[in-house]
Amino acid sequence: MPRRPSYDRDTLIERARDIFWRQGWAGTSLKDLEAVLNMKPGSFYAAFGSKDALFELALEKYAADGAARLEALAEEHGALATLKLYPRLVIENGAAAAKACMLAKTVLELTAREHALADRANALLLEAEARFAGLFRRAQSDGDILESHDPQALARRYQSDLIGLRISAERDGVDAQAIAAEIAESLNRL
Repeated sequence: MPRRPSYDRDTLIERARDIFWRQGWAGTSLKDLEAVLNMKPGSFYAAFGSKDALFELALEKYAADGAARLEALAEEHGALATLKLYPRLVIENGAAAAKACMLAKTVLELTAREHALADRANALLLEAEARFAGLFRRAQSDGDILESHDPQALARRYQSDLIGLRISAERDGVDAQAIAAEIAESLNRL
């Protein structure tokens, strides 16, 4: 009878997500992962197969958590209010391992290496963009945004603004709160 693992896989993926988010793919060694996960090399490979496989799981966890948070906000506040709240919330998230978007950081880091994980991160960014477009469509249906606007174009711009905001929040001397307020205010003119 095979021995059952003595760890919670989801918790380990969450820990891995946080170290990858802070340090990036190249900046995180197998030794770093073994230390943060409290696993020996054999156990690590048995549980995850490879660093790349664990990184992909971490990316998916990051994206799934963001999607769930966005949907919960939309259910509670409605589409337009969520789009206005979200910029402030992403930079005020005290539980976040870093301010900058893990998906965007991955695309920037791994595209130059022609690494398949850059493609996966880009696909997850496109899924997030589609969720934002869905919120813009809902806001149009609610009468909060004019029908003349293209929800997909609004979503692309909004996501770009969020990525820029999150990078700005990592920098010293930048008032990220003011930028978040400007993004929210810009939605009043739609």
